[in-house]
Amino acid sequence: MFMRALLLATILLPAPLAAAKADPSLVSAGKLTYGTAASFAPFEYQDNGQFTGFDIDFGNAIAKEMGLAPAPLNIDFGGLIPALQGKRVDIINSAMYMNPTRAAVVDFIPYMNIGDSIIVAKGNPLNIHSRADVCGHRIAVTLGAIEETYAREDVVNCKKAGKPAPQVMTLPTGQDSALSLGQHRADLEYDSTPGALELIAARPGVYEIAGAPFAENTTIGIAVRKGDTAMQTAVSDAVHKLVADGTYAALLKKYNLPASGSIF
Repeated sequence: MFMRALLLATILLPAPLAAAKADPSLVSAGKLTYGTAASFAPFEYQDNGQFTGFDIDFGNAIAKEMGLAPAPLNIDFGGLIPALQGKRVDIINSAMYMNPTRAAVVDFIPYMNIGDSIIVAKGNPLNIHSRADVCGHRIAVTLGAIEETYAREDVVNCKKAGKPAPQVMTLPTGQDSALSLGQHRADLEYDSTPGALELIAARPGVYEIAGAPFAENTTIGIAVRKGDTAMQTAVSDAVHKLVADGTYAALLKKYNLPASGSIF
């Protein structure tokens, strides 16, 4: 009788260690260390030496939901995935476009859709209105960003059309790309539509947006190490709590991001 009761207890009662959700391992105890390329306004940038932007506020809120202290680490965009794989950071929180190449090496938690725009010098002296007009011109892009992929596609498409290929200028940050355009070392720049609007607002007499946005509804996400289900679950749970309590919508409004970009 005693053995039968013990067997029933074993079946009916959960095993605490087996059933508990695994805590994600961290680079630094008590901290959510996230990699961010802080040169991509309005998502992540520095103002008087302080990190700011949608992703910074969002990342800090995610860390708080996880019971952790936020610890942003500024890294050139092209170094973000190696830093994640090398366990220098816990996650990448840097408006990273989700594409098959990246999804093969990291796992994503999607949180927004955005598009891209063509930025030219004020007055559009070269008459560039779409990607069909970029053949033979110099395109400034951030190294390793999705905009570099688009520019490389333009090289192929121009050659197929029998036109001169554009020169793709890869630069470390979005600010470097904008500076190259402003100094006439580049003819145009590709940037996210929110980033383009931020740049135009900051320098209205220097730049303008040419034509309509392209590659709209491209999803961006927070990246975690491939197969790190504990971290992916913990971050995803925090994101959904911030959506439910209105924090996400408030941050969209704070940084002038369109509500239509929400995927929730």
